[in-house]
Amino acid sequence: MHKLMDEYRLDGQLRWLGVHLDKNMAGELYRFIADRHGAFVQPALFEAFGLTVIEAMASGLPVFATLYGGPLEIIEDGVSGFHIDPNHGEQAAQQITTFFERCRQEPDYWEEISRNAVARVENHYTWKLYAERLMTLSRIYGFWRYVTDLERKETRRYLEMFYGLQFRPLAKKIPR
Repeated sequence: MHKLMDEYRLDGQLRWLGVHLDKNMAGELYRFIADRHGAFVQPALFEAFGLTVIEAMASGLPVFATLYGGPLEIIEDGVSGFHIDPNHGEQAAQQITTFFERCRQEPDYWEEISRNAVARVENHYTWKLYAERLMTLSRIYGFWRYVTDLERKETRRYLEMFYGLQFRPLAKKIPR
């Protein structure tokens, strides 16, 4: 990557983010890059969930992220961001180049992807939505537990009856 940065004179146009950024610093950095109509690229071989992808999208950054793992569900390819295959660097680079070329030809295109990214996060990945889903799951679990207890009681009664009718007489016939 450094060789490519030197070859194409990309110093000052590309930034590497640290592995562990302070939360406040990351948010400021995402916003800074978005204000300059940049993009967020996350070429991981696999990303279990994709919190950095969601954070970047919430900041309005068009995102290019791995199609392996969480980002596959988070991003609507071509609508709220873009899926890239980290195993095919030239293809990923072409996708990013095509995006910026289109942004140059259609000044509103960057804004469209940015708005769609923010909307995607607001519609699917907020704490409010998470809390509502968690409450729904707890209600379902509570109901399931209640129903399961009934089934256990019924099953136990059936087994006791079966034991009483079938096995108790057999057990009495066994000589001591």
